[in-house]
This record gives sequence, C-alpha cells and structure tokens, in this order.
Amino acid sequence: MDLAMIWFGIIVFATLMYIVMDGFDLGIGILMPFITEREERDLMVNSVAPVWDGNETWLVLGGAALFGAFPLAYAVIVDALTIPLTLMLVALIFRGVAFEFRFKALPGHHGFWDTAFMAGSIFATFFQGVTVGAVIEGFPVEGRAFAGGGLDWLAPFPLFCGIGLIIAYGLLGATWLIMKTEHALQMRMYHLSRRLVVLMAISIAIVSVWTPFAYPGVADRWFSLPNLLILSPVPLLTALCLLRLWRTRPDHAHHRPFIMALCVTLLGFTGLGISIWPHIIPPSITIWQAASPQQSLQFMLIGAVFIIPVILMYTYWSYRVFSGKVNPDEAYH
Repeated sequence: MDLAMIWFGIIVFATLMYIVMDGFDLGIGILMPFITEREERDLMVNSVAPVWDGNETWLVLGGAALFGAFPLAYAVIVDALTIPLTLMLVALIFRGVAFEFRFKALPGHHGFWDTAFMAGSIFATFFQGVTVGAVIEGFPVEGRAFAGGGLDWLAPFPLFCGIGLIIAYGLLGATWLIMKTEHALQMRMYHLSRRLVVLMAISIAIVSVWTPFAYPGVADRWFSLPNLLILSPVPLLTALCLLRLWRTRPDHAHHRPFIMALCVTLLGFTGLGISIWPHIIPPSITIWQAASPQQSLQFMLIGAVFIIPVILMYTYWSYRVFSGKVNPDEAYH
C-alpha cells in the first residue's frame, strides 16, 4: 500500500474541500464593495453565517496532514512563505472578528466592521493565491532546507495568481448568492457574475500560456504525446463550463451557475496539480522523498479514517439543514 499517495490524496481532497466551501464564503466579502445597501449586505452575510466557521476545518486538516505526512514539504513551504502565510492568517482572524462584530456594532461602527470584513476577505484570498503561485514556481532546496530568500514570493507569477484567486472566489461568491437570494440582489449577482466569468476566462488563459513558456517541464507535461491527448479534457471541460456559465439566465435553475463555477475552479486547480505532479516541492522533491516514515503514516491514517467521515457528515448535515433561499426577515443574531 502506497501510504504516501494516500496521504497526498487526503491533502488534495482537504484542499479542494476548503477551496469549494471557503471560496464562496470569502467571495461574499470580496463582492461586498459592490453592494452599498445595509440590508443587502446583511443578507449576503446571512447566507453563509450558519456554515462559514465550519468551512475552515478543511484548511486546518490540510495543514495538519501536510505537517504530519510530509514534514519536509511543510518545513520548506513555511520557511519560504512565512510572510504571505502569516498575513493570510492575520487576515482570516481579522475577518472572523469583523464577521461577528458587524452584527453587534453600534450603528456608527457598521462601516468600519464592513470594511474590515471586506479587507480581511480580499487579503486572505490574495495571499492564498500567492502561496499557490509560489508553490507552482518552485523552491530552491539544499539538502533538506529552503535555500532561497524570504521575499522570493514577490514575483510576477505568484502575485498574478493572487489576483486570479480573488476573481475565482468572487465568481463563487456571486453564483452562491444567485442560488441563495432573490429579487434585486440576485439580479445584481447575475450581472456581476457575467463580468467575473470574462475575467476568469482571461486569467485562466494567461496562466495556461504563462506556465508552459516559463517552465519547460510544464510544457513537456502538457504538450508531449500521448499526454496532449490524455490531458486535453481538462482545458476543454473548463472552456465548456465557462461557456455554460456565461449563457446562464435568470430563468434557468438557480443552482446551475454555482455548480458551473465550482467545476471551473476545480478544473483550474486540477490543471495546476497536473503541471507539478509528482513533485510536492517543485522542481525536484517528490511526494515519496518528502514523506514521513511508513509507521508514522500508518498511525495517522488510523485517526484519519475516523475523523474525515465525521467532518463530512457534519458538513453535509449543516448544509442540509440550512439549504434553500435566505429569508430577509431572519437574522444571524
């Protein structure tokens, strides 16, 4: 049994679950600057209020699994990305505080906490994207230690990935609100989502051209035969989902845009994963080289077998209970 592969799959699954669930959650804050009415802002926040804190469980699970199963990768990534990871966590904390305080604040303080919520959402998303871009770009490693500088992440590609993720989460947030709201706010989200689809398509196209030209290994992975034929469904399905999302109208099923946005986001991250496989620390360290001893992987897997189903059941139940449209007359607090 290849335990390194199993744990890599668990980390990928946890990461994708976080992207899916906390993506639209962060997208609410990203979109809030476009909405000025207090009632509509409250409705946006109420659409995620019952589930938002549980969404970040997957981020904790992914980070803990990386630390336990691939300690070399954890050490290198944390050393290389100390600044963006710290700023991301600060933004998430500030955003969480603002989420709660905006409901209880005095009328004169609402603007401050709304701004804090928006800023926390935008910066947390941006630094998540920077982290993804920096991992794809790779890290210089000597022996078992990071050999680069603390500001290597301040490069064009990671910074562009940060902007691209803001667009992706904004699209998830807009389509989530299409599914959860009605009337004027829903129509605003339809208009916003069409613009975001265009920006998302441009971002994906730029990354798709940038990575093969900048990194020859990525070009070999995608454009050599038979890989070109085997991997072609990924970009084709992405284009199809973007087209279907663009063509969505208010008279269609309200859940369709959100499903299409999820598919686009997941396909985009699938493409990035294919580009760096099997390296967990590009361009040289594979998942097997970075893995913990077999005994450690076996011991942790016993706990994961019990913990992950419990998280999945809790997640399913919470979304099941709070499914359907948000009622404007019902408040979080």
